[in-house]
Amino acid sequence: MRINKYIAHAGVASRRKAEELIKQGLVTINGQVVRELATLVKTGDKVEVEGQPIYNEEKVYYLLNKPRGVISSVTDDKGRKTVVDLLPQVKERIYPVGRLDWDTSGLLILTNDGDFTDEMIHPRNEIDKVYVARVKGIANKENLRPLTRGVEINGKKTKPAVYEIIKVDPVKNRSVVQLTIHEGRNHQVKKMFQAVGLEVDKLSRTRFGHLDLTGLRPGESRRLNKKEISQLHNLAITKAGK
Repeated sequence: MRINKYIAHAGVASRRKAEELIKQGLVTINGQVVRELATLVKTGDKVEVEGQPIYNEEKVYYLLNKPRGVISSVTDDKGRKTVVDLLPQVKERIYPVGRLDWDTSGLLILTNDGDFTDEMIHPRNEIDKVYVARVKGIANKENLRPLTRGVEINGKKTKPAVYEIIKVDPVKNRSVVQLTIHEGRNHQVKKMFQAVGLEVDKLSRTRFGHLDLTGLRPGESRRLNKKEISQLHNLAITKAGK
């Protein structure tokens, strides 16, 4: 097996990230630094990344209903609770597919499959990510229309989004809006609403592709089955090839 694929299968990083680690001289096979991407790993070889031995693991995929106040990371140097802490029964070295902000709740996938992660988060695959936001202000067609054309965030325009106004409360001067996007930039949903004059004060991701949180309370998780994983893979292929 090629070294970059071996690293990805071990759940350490995606193939693309593995190639960067190899080029940086951070990967060794049997104690020798490897820099050629075409290097093959044979049965019995000892592979280390940044001095840590790695092994191929069974691929696992989990669906988590992330609560607010939990970090979308494997570890945290400030000692805060992470999404991995919510799945203590998992022996494999899993990590989140993308991320949700500390104060954002909802659907998050965790896995040790680097290639699957790349497939899920790459913008070209246009997998729907559905959020429900409570915003300060009155949402209407006029102020939300720019979202359907794309708004500029940090000098780059977002792809067109789809919105649905769920509730408007004139007394409390706030609204609830569902927003469907395909990208996953840092704080993207909050910044998109900010660009049209609405401030998000509560945010949750309710759907990713065909997956939703049915049956999962905040903090609960379950393994994805083979059919669900296959559906996500096929969705990515279909979107990328459209």
